[in-house]
Amino acid sequence: MTLDEERQLDEQGFLVLEGLLPNGFLESLRARIEDLFQQEGENAGSEFRQEPHARRLANLVDKGEEFRKVVAHPEVLERVAYVLKPRFKLSSLNALSTEPNSPEAQPLHCDAGSIPDEMGYCVCNTIWLLDDFTTENGATRIVPGSHKWGKLPQQVLSDPAAPHPEEVLVTGPAGSVVVMNTHAWHGGTANRTDRPRRALHSFYCRYDQPQQQYQKRLLRPETQAQIGGELRELLALDDRLNDELCASATGMSGFMK
Repeated sequence: MTLDEERQLDEQGFLVLEGLLPNGFLESLRARIEDLFQQEGENAGSEFRQEPHARRLANLVDKGEEFRKVVAHPEVLERVAYVLKPRFKLSSLNALSTEPNSPEAQPLHCDAGSIPDEMGYCVCNTIWLLDDFTTENGATRIVPGSHKWGKLPQQVLSDPAAPHPEEVLVTGPAGSVVVMNTHAWHGGTANRTDRPRRALHSFYCRYDQPQQQYQKRLLRPETQAQIGGELRELLALDDRLNDELCASATGMSGFMK
């Protein structure tokens, strides 16, 4: 990690790692999520969240070895660790495909509806660009520096869905990864093209926060049996504090209420 990257995360709240994914791995991720969209059909994403003009997938750590490689990618984790130091864990891994000609932009928000506390930052998201992110196809918008304001957009803005005068679009070629301090105000934009815009969202939280998707409850026993070492720790599979946090924050489904 470079000093320029540290400075950008400190000041802007995000950075783009261009061309991080080899073409072969990028193609395998695309193929796998399209297979899952076909298999799950109209139920895709329903165990967590569905929304108009988009396709979603959830609980992806349980749905393929390639997804476990995503959440444990060392170069990405190094940047996440800079935001969430010293300890963090995976909160969730989802896929989102913004459909062609989608008319609506997502309101500006902070992930988990949280602001920094006395311990510092507690949420950091990574966006894995499976397609190019352009100014026309639904790229994420962010208000640079807003991670330092200590306020949620709905506390300040009369209309969080409206364009913000300081927002920028986060664009980049497919195969890139965006690391974003998601205390920063951000949201998706409308896809005004005739092609879908696909991405993975690998979301991390500080060790003392509940997981958005309680991995220990959601992962099948056969999946958990395959996981050891650092990945097991990253998923908090043997963490009693995480068990206590998630027991009160999630329902029987394992997804945060």
